[in-house]
Amino acid sequence: MSATILEKKIFIDFELLTNIEEENQVIIHCCMTADEYANAARIWPSTFIIDNQSGKRCQLVFADGITMYPNWTYIEEGSSLNFTLIFNGLPKSCQSFDLVEIIPQAGGFEYRKINRNKSDVYHINFHE
Repeated sequence: MSATILEKKIFIDFELLTNIEEENQVIIHCCMTADEYANAARIWPSTFIIDNQSGKRCQLVFADGITMYPNWTYIEEGSSLNFTLIFNGLPKSCQSFDLVEIIPQAGGFEYRKINRNKSDVYHINFHE
């Protein structure tokens, strides 16, 4: 008994293929230290990474190790909070970006001019 192998070519629309190739994630490992007194932190859903070249905003999709607004994660005096933020992927043309928490009060997370790397995994220290 012989087997017959059929070959079928599949064509994928170029625009769809481009969107799939750019579908990646940016992972930012953060450390926030409470130096002089007990403190608290939380992350708002209105936190973005913003491409410095195009201005494109990439949405926060997941946070681990920190609570989402309106809840607080407390940090004891002299200790640190380590947390991870995962964002939708940046455009391939991006060379640097900003991490910005856009909130209606002072004290949002902000870290400017992060140089892009090939792995799209970053480590940021916030000090209170």
